[in-house]
Amino acid sequence: MSFKERPTSDFLAIVVVENTKETMTVGEIKNALHERGFGILMAIAALPICLPVPVPPGYTTFFSIPLFIFSVQMTLGMQAPWLPLWIEKRSISRSNLEKIVTKANPWLKKIENRMQPRMTYISVHTWERIIGIFSFVFALSIALPIPLTNFPPGWGILVMSLGLLNRDGVTILIGMIIGTIGIGITMIVLVMLWMGMTMPSFY
Repeated sequence: MSFKERPTSDFLAIVVVENTKETMTVGEIKNALHERGFGILMAIAALPICLPVPVPPGYTTFFSIPLFIFSVQMTLGMQAPWLPLWIEKRSISRSNLEKIVTKANPWLKKIENRMQPRMTYISVHTWERIIGIFSFVFALSIALPIPLTNFPPGWGILVMSLGLLNRDGVTILIGMIIGTIGIGITMIVLVMLWMGMTMPSFY
């Protein structure tokens, strides 16, 4: 099996193992994963959002930025991913990157084991544009600082990205459904919050 044909879970593990530096910039990660295109970059940007771990304020908002950028580029049909220099210069420690990959890999392998090329009559380029549109909407939800509403849209983007990497149209559609359910949950929470702020107090 060639390097480019490896499952995404193995690919990410190899990138971590081969990184011998204490820190790695976002640009270095992008360049290491670039040959697999938007799919792998969207997946790795969504991974930290999908993990049920305590995070500092603004964490999900920060990771929504590359998701916004990549989703717009996918929708526009760009061939190669691009990030602004200020994001590329941001660094992540090797230990944190390894923790993310270690926690995510069992879940990734379970998803990958169920995937196979399906609906391949739709070109990868067309799928990228469709995923870009859905990912942009999902990223809007992720960017909102509302606890526990970020996971479904994040998983939607992750599942769609894995489906794209494996040319599995059914998995891509499942990711769209998961993310759309997340949008629905976010909308319900927003309506409840709005009603709570506008309801008159009788006390």
